[in-house]
Amino acid sequence: MVLLNTTIAGYEFDNCLMNAAGVCCYDHEELTMVDQSSAGTFVTKSATKTSREGNPLPRYQAVPLGSINSMGLPNLGLDYYLDYVRQLEKQTKKTYFLSMTGLSKEETLEMLKQVELSDFKGMVELNLSCPNVPGKPQLAYDLPTTENLLTEVFAFFTKPLGVKLPPYFDIAHFDAAAEVYNKFPLAFVNCVNSIGNGLIINDETVVIKPKNGFGGIGGDYIKPTALANVHAFYQRLKPSIKIIGTGGVKTGRDVFEHILCGASMVQVGTALEKEGVEIFARLSQELTEIMQEKGYQTIEDFRGKLQYLA
Repeated sequence: MVLLNTTIAGYEFDNCLMNAAGVCCYDHEELTMVDQSSAGTFVTKSATKTSREGNPLPRYQAVPLGSINSMGLPNLGLDYYLDYVRQLEKQTKKTYFLSMTGLSKEETLEMLKQVELSDFKGMVELNLSCPNVPGKPQLAYDLPTTENLLTEVFAFFTKPLGVKLPPYFDIAHFDAAAEVYNKFPLAFVNCVNSIGNGLIINDETVVIKPKNGFGGIGGDYIKPTALANVHAFYQRLKPSIKIIGTGGVKTGRDVFEHILCGASMVQVGTALEKEGVEIFARLSQELTEIMQEKGYQTIEDFRGKLQYLA
C-alpha cells in the first residue's frame, strides 16, 4: 500500500500536494475547490493588511512552457483569509497555511501579532519573495534585513511559521541564506517563488502590461532552478526545518523529483492554473504508480535520497 502522507512541524497531512500561493486561492470559492480536491491542504493568497487590487491588466499570461505574471499582490486583506481559515479549521479539523506579506516591516509585524493573538491553529507562510510590486525589492535577497525581521518576529510569534523564498543562484548564497535561516525555529522554507523579472515577447510586443512587461516566470522554465534550491537547502538546513518544493510541477515525475531532492510537501502553481484542481488527483495517481514501480511505500522512503555520479 502506497501512502502519500507527510508531516511538517508535527502536523500530519494525508497528501503531500497542495496549491502554491497565488493560484486558486484568491477567495472562499477558489480555496473551497482546493479543499475539496485530492490536495492535502491549501495555502491562501499572500495577504497584505488591507485589500489590494494589484497591478493593471493584463498581468498574467500562459505560454507553452509556463507562465509570466506581474500580479502585484491582489488580495482581499488579512482579515478575510484569517476569518475563513479559522472557520474552516473548526469544521474540518485540517491544518491550513495562511500566507502573508507586509508592504513594510511594520505592517508585517502588525499582521503577525494579529495572527498570534487569534485562535488560528495552522501554519503561517511569510512571503519574503514577491517580485512583482513596483518599488518593493524581494526581501530575502537582503539577508541582514531578513535576519533582523525574523529576530523581531520570533521575539513574540509562537505559532508554526515558514518562509516563501525566491530562487538563489549561487552556492555562496545558499550557504549564507542557510546560515541565517538556521538561526530561527522555522517550520519550513518554501523553494521557490517565480524567477523575478523575466520578459516574454509576442511578435514585437510584451505580453503583460505592468512594469513594461517584466514579470515572474513559472512553469517548465523554473523546474531545474526549483530543484536546485530544494536540494541545496535540504543539504544545509537543520532537520527540523522542512522543505516545501514549488516550481515546474505538472506530472507525477516532477513531484517525485522534488521529494527526491528533499521536499516534504510539493506545491503546484502554473499547471494548476492551466488544468484546475483535478490536477491533484492525476498527480497523486502518477506519483503512486512511480512509487509502486520502485517499491516505495511512503515518501520518506526516498525523500532527499538524490544520487550523485561517482
